[in-house]
Amino acid sequence: MAQTVIIRGDVQRILAKSIIDRAPVDAVVTVKEGTRSLDQNAKLWAMLSDIARAKPEGRTMSPEVWKAAFMSALGYEIVWQPGIEGAPPFPAGFRTSKLSKSQFADLITFVMAYGDRHGVQWSDGAVQ
Repeated sequence: MAQTVIIRGDVQRILAKSIIDRAPVDAVVTVKEGTRSLDQNAKLWAMLSDIARAKPEGRTMSPEVWKAAFMSALGYEIVWQPGIEGAPPFPAGFRTSKLSKSQFADLITFVMAYGDRHGVQWSDGAVQ
């Protein structure tokens, strides 16, 4: 049976160790940083919407396209797919849900710095 433990302190660390001690031969253990939080995700989308409304550098792009632009600028792989029946290409291959909390924090910092440089007025929920 698979078990997941989120290590928030000593109690969870002890539990994780005891699970490993009881694990059968050939069991696989993976330890990784947790992925982005729902609060981080909400903050990013508010910021992307603020940037889309501000149209910095005269760019009229949806929040989704801004997200792809920022992910690409940070070096995350973006794949452009041809649109259906003559529609314009669309970005694919990026998933912020796969980013760790620290990677997501870096993305938010990058978006915030860009917006600040271009005079974006942040909505109440975007920048805290």
